[in-house]
Amino acid sequence: MKAVRLHDTKVLRVEEVAEPSAPPPGFVNLRIRAAGICGSDLHNYRTGQWISRRPSMAGHEFCGRVTAVGEGVIHVAVGDVVSADSRMWCGTCPACTSGRSNVCETLGFVGEVCDGGFAEAVQLPARLVVRHDPQLSPHIAAMAEPLAVALHAVRRLAVPAGEPVLVIGCGAIGGLSALLLCRLHDGPLLLADLNAVRSALVAEVTGGTVVSLGKAEIEAALSGGRLRHALDASGSIQAIELALDIMSSGGALALVGIAHGKLNFDPNILVEREISLIGSHAFAGELPEAVGLLVELAPALQRFIEVLPALDDVPEAYEQLLRGEGKALKTIIEVAG
Repeated sequence: MKAVRLHDTKVLRVEEVAEPSAPPPGFVNLRIRAAGICGSDLHNYRTGQWISRRPSMAGHEFCGRVTAVGEGVIHVAVGDVVSADSRMWCGTCPACTSGRSNVCETLGFVGEVCDGGFAEAVQLPARLVVRHDPQLSPHIAAMAEPLAVALHAVRRLAVPAGEPVLVIGCGAIGGLSALLLCRLHDGPLLLADLNAVRSALVAEVTGGTVVSLGKAEIEAALSGGRLRHALDASGSIQAIELALDIMSSGGALALVGIAHGKLNFDPNILVEREISLIGSHAFAGELPEAVGLLVELAPALQRFIEVLPALDDVPEAYEQLLRGEGKALKTIIEVAG
């Protein structure tokens, strides 16, 4: 079968590999239908930070059709269409037993510690697959994982009713966070991104207002009001520092973007203004709920994606995205119907 494998930093190849074996107990085999390219895929390709196997079959945002089930698997059957979880957690450490498997002490991710979705087929632990509506387009079903990431971040931020909220970075996670906020929250939604095309698209879909990261600009957009809550999905150190500078007392800043660098700020800002700095990593139990939202959100999600027709397109798509040449918030690879 055809697969896209990461051999080392900046070494990504489309190759022929063996089909998965018959699934052992507790596992399932999937025929991949569609898979998305994530910013963390690009980060790993560019830096090699999380390469733990060489080669590894990349991709952790995908959906597929069940082709075989191992002994003991009862929640899915052959023929079911499913979206995949990206996380490999132990289930026994204190984090897992407290319901926070996203910060498992041995947490790994599909596509790194085990083979992922940039292939024609894959074998996964059955606990990682969630059935979705069979009428759903595979392009949309592949968005379940990033939608769960956004849902977790929005919940971690916990914006009070009626309060303004700023989303920094209108890439996939920022755009999805804005989409969820415009449905789950009743306060003003502000959007900031250096890419005017992206921010305009997210504003059109969500009804948000595009702003610059400046105190005067934010206050003007809020008619003199104050900003207390923001979510950074850009990972930009400069953007994070600007956000901390413009935020009013008693609020919170949630960080969900992958940063390249270190913050340099006076921690007394957090103390004196009682600003909470919140980390948001992957997701905990949100994937089934995210899958349940896909049908309702499908028209908006469709506007956020571009679809490439084959696995052969993945290496060049990586390079284009790293050059900032992506045409949408999310690039989806069509593998099978």
